Amino acid sequence: MKKKKVGLLASLLVVSAMFTGCSFSGSGGGNASSGASGQTGSSTAGYAKELKLYVENEIKDLDQWKASDDVSFTVLNNVNEGLYRLDLKNEPQPAMAEKTDVSEDKLTYTFTLRGNAKWSDGTPVTAQDFKYAWLREIDPKTGTNGYSFIMTDYIVGAAEYAAGGSADQVGIEAKDDKTLVVKLKQPTPYFLRLTSLAPYFPMKEEFVKSKGEGYALGADSMLYNGPYTLSSVDAASGAVLVKNQGYWDAANVKVEKVDLKVIKEKSTALNAYKAGQLDRVLLASSDVNASKSDPGFGTGINFKTTYLQFNLKADGVSNVNIRKALEYGFDSKLLADQVLNNGSKAATGLIPDEMSGVDGKSFRETQGDLVGVDAAKAKEYWDQGVKELGKAPKITMLVADTSEVKDVSTFMQSEYKKNLGIDVVIDTKTSKARSQLMDNSNYQMAITAWGADYDDAMTYLDLWANHTPYRGNYENANYDKLIAEAKKETDEKKRLDMMLAAEKTLLSDDVVVVPIYFGGYSFLLNSKVQNLEYHPYGNPVDFKYADVK
Repeated sequence: MKKKKVGLLASLLVVSAMFTGCSFSGSGGGNASSGASGQTGSSTAGYAKELKLYVENEIKDLDQWKASDDVSFTVLNNVNEGLYRLDLKNEPQPAMAEKTDVSEDKLTYTFTLRGNAKWSDGTPVTAQDFKYAWLREIDPKTGTNGYSFIMTDYIVGAAEYAAGGSADQVGIEAKDDKTLVVKLKQPTPYFLRLTSLAPYFPMKEEFVKSKGEGYALGADSMLYNGPYTLSSVDAASGAVLVKNQGYWDAANVKVEKVDLKVIKEKSTALNAYKAGQLDRVLLASSDVNASKSDPGFGTGINFKTTYLQFNLKADGVSNVNIRKALEYGFDSKLLADQVLNNGSKAATGLIPDEMSGVDGKSFRETQGDLVGVDAAKAKEYWDQGVKELGKAPKITMLVADTSEVKDVSTFMQSEYKKNLGIDVVIDTKTSKARSQLMDNSNYQMAITAWGADYDDAMTYLDLWANHTPYRGNYENANYDKLIAEAKKETDEKKRLDMMLAAEKTLLSDDVVVVPIYFGGYSFLLNSKVQNLEYHPYGNPVDFKYADVK
C-alpha cells in the first residue's frame, strides 16, 4: 500500500498506528458525523460487549480510492469486506465470496458471491459492485491512493486502462449479480490474499454517485458490508463502530461496539489503560521493563519496515555519497535495543526477517545483511559528497508527530551529530501533512514505513518502480526491468534472484532508502479480551473475531 501501512502505510504501521483512534471529517474539518447509512440501531447505548481501543494517528481518508495508511485500512477492514478475509492464522478465507473456481492454468478466477451478502441499506452486494470499485481504483482520475498497482500488476488489461486505454478490455466481468470472473496476466499464488485488501472492497455505484464529493466524509455518507458499521467518526477525536446486524456472518461477531480514540502519546494511552479506559495499549520503550510482570504483557511482530526515504531531486541528498554517509551514520541496533526496546529489531535490509523466500529459507536469510553502522565509512562518504557539491549541505528530516517516530528521529539526529558532526533539523508534522509534503516532492528526506500487503518481498520492492515523489522520484530502468521480469517469472528460484538483485540495487547501489528497523511491539491487554487479531501484513487489525469474556 502506498504509505501505509502504510501509508503503508504510517508508524504502526508499527502496530501502534493501527490503533490510534479513528477519526475522520474530511479534508476540511473537525465536525463529527453520525448515523451509518441504512443502519439499524446505530445508538451506542447498552451494548453488552465493548472494546475500548485507540490509534496513534488521525484517519486520513475513508474513501478506499484515496486511503493508503494503516489507520484508514484498520477502519475500512472492519466496516467493509472483500471477497476474502484473513483469519486468525493469517490465511485467506471466503468472505463476500462463497466459493471460488480457479482454471487449470491459474489465470481465471470465478467468484460466486454469497446469497446473503448485503449492504447496510439492505440491498444485495453484487458482482457489479466489485467491478465498479476495481475499475475506479485502476482509473488514474479516481484511484488516487497510489494503490492501482495492486491490480494493474495482475489483472489483464488493467495497466493499459490505467495508461489511458479502454475499461472494456480489463479482465473483470460481472457475469451476473452473483458471479465475478477475473482474468490474470500470470499465475499469482497469493491472489486470494490480495482480494482481502481494502482496494479490492466493493462499492455501490448508485450510492457513491449520490454522495458526490461528500462521499466518505462522515458515517452517514458511507455504505457498509462488513462486520461493523460506523456510528460516529471525527478526525480529531475518534470513531465508534457498532455491530452490523445485516452482516452475513453476524452470528459469529461477538463484540457489539468498538470505541476507537485518537491518542498520539504512549504515556497518555498507558494512563488511560491503567484507569480502565482502554483494553489494549502499546508500550513505550521506557515502560516495557516495568510491565513485563503484568499478566496482560505480550509482544508481537508485523511485516513492517520503518525507513529513511530520500528525495533524489532535493538539494544535498541528490548526491549519492551524501546518502551513503547518512546510511552508515547511525546505529540501528542501539536504536532498537535501547530506545525502542519493544520487540523491534535493527533493519539489515528492506525486507523483514521472517518474510518468505524459497526452499524453507526466508528472503533475509538468503540475502544477508545490506545495511549497518560504520562511522568511519560514513565520514569518508560525507567528505566526498561535500567535495563534489562544493559545500556541506544542510539536512532536514521530515517526520510524523507520533511519540515513537519522535524518539527515532531524535536518536538519529544525535547519531549524525556524533558520527558526522552535522546538525540535522527535525521537521515534525501531522502524519497527514507529512504525507502531503512527500506527495508534493516538498521534502529532503523523511522517516516513513511500509507494512506488507502479502507475504512476499514483491510487496515492498515494486513500490519503487512507481516513480512517485513519495518514493523519492526514483528512476532506474534496470531496477524496473528486474521488477517487471520477476512478476512474470514462474520459476521460484529465478524470481527470487531477481528480487535479491533489486533490493541490492535499491539499498547498496542507489541508496534510495535506508532501512531503520523492523517492526515489533510490546503491549498490555485486558485479560477479558480474546482473539483481537493483529495481522503481520495486509489490513492491520480485525475486530470480527474478538470477544470480551
